[in-house]
Amino acid sequence: MTGTGPVEPVDSAETEESYDVIGVDGPRMTDRWSARWKRLSPRIRKATLGTAATALFAAGILIPRTLSGDERTQPPTDPVPWPANVTAWRYLGPAGLPETVGAHPTSGRFRFAVDIRSGPPVTLQVTGAAFTGLTAHALPEAFTVHAGTTRRVTVEISVSDCSGLPLNADLPFLDVTLRNTRAIQHHSFIFGRAYSHDLFDLLRGACATKTASPAGRPSGSAGSQNAD
Repeated sequence: MTGTGPVEPVDSAETEESYDVIGVDGPRMTDRWSARWKRLSPRIRKATLGTAATALFAAGILIPRTLSGDERTQPPTDPVPWPANVTAWRYLGPAGLPETVGAHPTSGRFRFAVDIRSGPPVTLQVTGAAFTGLTAHALPEAFTVHAGTTRRVTVEISVSDCSGLPLNADLPFLDVTLRNTRAIQHHSFIFGRAYSHDLFDLLRGACATKTASPAGRPSGSAGSQNAD
């Protein structure tokens, strides 16, 4: 007779024969640990539980501290600077007369260089020329300078009233409005002797036949001052 028949039982209850066991799993990991745990003495079990509890407690403290430490190491975001703190003006010299040269010109043009050291772009507008009786404006009226660049600008100054003008004051300045994404500021930029000499040449020529009073508005100290 040919072919393969079913597996014959061996050692059955009736015949006291054994069976062929097919596909039986080995002991599971959890069963192994459970058996080992049961074999431990009560003292060892208590010590093991205490050690595990201590480790979990330490992990609960150290992990949040580590995370908060990582947050503290992140560099803070630099605030946007005040426009007056990053803006510098330099006087370059006279730029001539805006009208036909006459015996008594009443306006003159002066060249400046404007630097922005850092931060977002700054928009500037000249609003005054230090003394009552003078008007000033930039060409163009408002201009924007980006950080790390230099902008050359011409400022036209006109004499409208000689009665309040000094003819010998030092350190005249320009009143300027500055604006960036942080703020709008009104600031005064003061210049040295070269600008003082060229400006008062204009004033003396425009007011030569008129009487000028001593000082109108105080000119301040060297450098720049905030007009706010």
